[in-house]
Amino acid sequence: MKHYDAIIIGAGQAGVPLAKKMAEAGKKTAIIEKRYVGGTCINDGCTPTKAMIASAKAAYQARKASELGVMVSDVTVDLKKIKKRADGIVGIFKAGAENGIAETKGLKLYMGEASFIGEKEIVVKSKDGSEEKLSADLIFINTGAKTIIPDIDGINDVDYLTSTTILDLEEVPEHLVVIGGNYIGLEFGQMFSRFGSKVTILEQSPVILSKEDEDISKAVTAFLQEEKIEVITGTKINHIGWKGDQIEISESTGKKDKKIKASHLLVAVGRAPQTKNLGLENCGVETDEHGHILVNDKLETNVKGIYALGDVKGGPAFTHIAYNDYTIVYRNLIKNTDLSTKGRPVPYCMFTDPQLARIGLSEKQAKEQQLEYEVAVLPMKNVARGIETNETVGLMKAIVDKKTKKILGAAILASEGGEIMSVLQMAMEGGITSEQIRYRVFAHPTYTESLNNLFMKIHK
Repeated sequence: MKHYDAIIIGAGQAGVPLAKKMAEAGKKTAIIEKRYVGGTCINDGCTPTKAMIASAKAAYQARKASELGVMVSDVTVDLKKIKKRADGIVGIFKAGAENGIAETKGLKLYMGEASFIGEKEIVVKSKDGSEEKLSADLIFINTGAKTIIPDIDGINDVDYLTSTTILDLEEVPEHLVVIGGNYIGLEFGQMFSRFGSKVTILEQSPVILSKEDEDISKAVTAFLQEEKIEVITGTKINHIGWKGDQIEISESTGKKDKKIKASHLLVAVGRAPQTKNLGLENCGVETDEHGHILVNDKLETNVKGIYALGDVKGGPAFTHIAYNDYTIVYRNLIKNTDLSTKGRPVPYCMFTDPQLARIGLSEKQAKEQQLEYEVAVLPMKNVARGIETNETVGLMKAIVDKKTKKILGAAILASEGGEIMSVLQMAMEGGITSEQIRYRVFAHPTYTESLNNLFMKIHK
């Protein structure tokens, strides 16, 4: 059995930089990956999907160009070329991660599936059937999450797609049905609609994006429907099966039963932690009822010296959170800091067009917490930059503490919403008030400048 100072299970966005930093700090380190170095984000998450979304936006803008006096005829989409471009970007990013590991002295990469055989002992099973046993003083679990397949009658009898396998398509689907009306489902739904697919989104909740405020959910629904995407909410799927060469989905909405035929079906109802095959019972690491590894605010499990980072531990399932997990663990262990996850901001962005970017509390959450707050809302149709660029869909919304005027949260549904939200995040972290932003000097004409007008709703 080979002994290491540190072992990282999973070469994702927390695992790779952590492994490199541990090795650079003089610790003999191993990193284990069963699939692709770089994890979901690089290989079949953020990187390829956002590259393809850029192609979808280009097609959409070309069709809308006449509104700006530019005549573009015969807009066609070459999905093979789009996929080739996305795959090329993935290849560059993946190679960068692999080279970073290879060039780091004291760091060894094992390709295979890891499982615990003791408290600090691991077996790595390679695809060729060979096994290696490793042990370490410190072990970090960064195994991420995978698509949940809901228990729907007949679903396993059809060729459904996931957020991973849909990236393999080289022809635009004739009719794509998406099960799930949240971030992943909406991004793919709009993207393929812009590529030329007929798209239907099925969501069991009364609204899509049910965790967001009602006005945000309604605004997203409106722009999707404006693009001829069918959004069906409050639906129950009774059965899925083949009808000739089409997939038939039997669903009930209220008292109405309906059968929908589709050429392709995307399942996007959520993701589950990849802990089932880790053999956690052999090391004593505890999980919740969903399989997420339980950690404290220093990201350490109930077993001293074993940590969990990223999606596998539950909580916000975003790449940037996984990366921040790494920075907390690394600095605490190597630089002797005393950092924790308590109170850290959780920004996120859904890359529909317009983007939905969020930070802090929603109005719904502020109300639940019985806070004294004010709301500022500015429609994008009233934003100068939006009018000039023909990007007038959406709204800016901020929740402000009534007494202190500190910003409690914001939702920015706008072109480049993520960038605008980040300005407000910095204000929140710096304690800058809504009144200060109301009178702040921003460059003209920018989207950020309209934060003056947003907070004018409160500070007249």
